[in-house]
Amino acid sequence: QVQLVESGGGLAQPGGSLTLSCEISGRMFSPSRMGWYRQAPGKQRELVAILRSGGGKEYGDSVKGRFMISKGNAKNSVDLQMNSLQPEDTAVYYCYVYPRPDSTYDYWGQGTQVIVSS
Repeated sequence: QVQLVESGGGLAQPGGSLTLSCEISGRMFSPSRMGWYRQAPGKQRELVAILRSGGGKEYGDSVKGRFMISKGNAKNSVDLQMNSLQPEDTAVYYCYVYPRPDSTYDYWGQGTQVIVSS
């Protein structure tokens, strides 16, 4: 029932900005965690940013100070503002939801491509 759809990916120049959005549909109320992971070609998926219920935020070391995660305007949505983009940020970005503290499952979007190149 739950679906995650990412949008906002595309091409940016080094130093530029992009904003990603994830819209969550289906039966989902106050998810315990939601946020973003990314996977670059030939590399493993890594944490980008997590927004916890109550407003707590966590960022991966490589994006700290440059990216900002926030609650989206739509119900059960989450945004990722990416600033000062670098070529190393090139990856497929995946939305992630962990429904409840005791959940034994999670949800993933299909991903949106971000390419940073001059």
